[in-house]
Amino acid sequence: MDFDLILTGGRVIDPSQNLDEVTEIGFAGGKVARLGRSLPRAPGTEVRDVTGRIVTPGLIDLHTHVYVHGTSLGIDADTFGRSSGVTTAVDTGSAGPGNFAGFRKHVIERSEVRILAYLHVSHAGIFGFSERVMVGESEEMRLMNPIDAVAVADANRDVIVGIKVRVGRHASGTSGVAPLDIALQVAEEVGMPLMAHIDHPPPSYEEVVERLRPGDILTHAFRPFPNAPVTPQGRVKQVVLAARERGVIFDIGHGKGSFAFRTARAMLANGFMPDTISSDVHTLCINGPAFDQVTTLSKFLCLGVSLPEVIRASTVNAAAALRRPELGSLRPGSPGEATILSVEQGRFDYVDVVGEHLEGDRRIVADGVVLGGRLWHVRDGVTFALA
Repeated sequence: MDFDLILTGGRVIDPSQNLDEVTEIGFAGGKVARLGRSLPRAPGTEVRDVTGRIVTPGLIDLHTHVYVHGTSLGIDADTFGRSSGVTTAVDTGSAGPGNFAGFRKHVIERSEVRILAYLHVSHAGIFGFSERVMVGESEEMRLMNPIDAVAVADANRDVIVGIKVRVGRHASGTSGVAPLDIALQVAEEVGMPLMAHIDHPPPSYEEVVERLRPGDILTHAFRPFPNAPVTPQGRVKQVVLAARERGVIFDIGHGKGSFAFRTARAMLANGFMPDTISSDVHTLCINGPAFDQVTTLSKFLCLGVSLPEVIRASTVNAAAALRRPELGSLRPGSPGEATILSVEQGRFDYVDVVGEHLEGDRRIVADGVVLGGRLWHVRDGVTFALA
C-alpha cells in the first residue's frame, strides 16, 4: 500500500484500541490505513516526524456553538479546529427547525472541520444571547416547535445527531420542565438522543436528570451551586448515580457559567468521571473562562485525571454519545483524522466560571491537525520535519 502521509515518532494514544505506544500511522485515500512500526515509504509519501508529541484520534468537542454569523454566539469552526485540535465540532442547539436550513447551507456544508448538530426544539434555536441581550428561548413556550423539529431532524439525519433543549432560570424562566418534556417527545419520535442543558433552578437538577433516558446527555454536569450534582457533604447525589446506572451520559459543557473546580474535585473524589469533556465554546466564553477544548482538557489533567482518560473523554466516548463509532478512533478504515498534541510543563493559571483559580503544572496544546488524510494545519512556530 502507498501511503499519502505517515506520522512517525509520536506517542499514539487511542483509547478505542487501548493503544498507548510509540508507533507510526499511515493515511491513504482520506482514511487511516495502517498502524505499525517501519511502515513502507513510497516516493510520493509525505513522512512527518512528530517525535516528542502525542497523536490521538481527531478530537471531538461534543458541545460547541459554531453557527457563525447566524447567531450572536457562533464562532468559526475551522478557526477553532486549528487552535484546539478539534476535527468534529458538535453544535448544540444554535439552530432550531426555523433556521436550520441556513445553518446547514452556509456553515455546515462549507466547513472543513466536520460539524454535527443537535437540533433545538425551539423554533429559532439560541437566538437571543449576547453581551447585552439575554433572552431564554425556552421561556417563551410559543416558540416550542415539536412538529417541525421532527420533520427537520428526520430530513437531516446525516448531520443532526440529536435534539437539544435548555432549561433553567436563564434558559426557560419559570417554564420548569415543560420544554424538557416537549423535547423528550421529539427525541422519542425521531429515535434520537436528547441533550439537556441545565442552569439555575427551576427546574432542579433532580427533576431534569430523573427524566433522562439511556443515551440522553446531561450537559453542564459539573456545574456550581445551585443545581450542582453533589450534596453539601460532597457526595454524589443519588439521582445522579441512578441516572448513570441506567445509561445517561454526563458531559462537561464548560462554557461561561457551567464548570466549577469545587464540583469537579468532589465528583472525581467520589470516582465519578464525566463521560465526555466538552468546551461549550461560544463568543461569550472563548476569551475565558472556557477558552477552547484543549484548555478544558488541561483542567482535568491538572485535577489528576490521566492523559489517556482525558483523551478518551474527547474521542471514543464522544463518538459513542454521538452514535458515530467510526469517529474518535485511529482504527484502519476510520476517517483520516488525527490531532497532534504537546503537553507543556510549567506553571499555568486556570480559572473556572465562579472565579476560582487553579495553578496547574501542565498544559495541553494542539500542534497539528490531520484532516482527510493530509496534514491540514500546523501551529505557528512548530515544525514537523520531513523524515
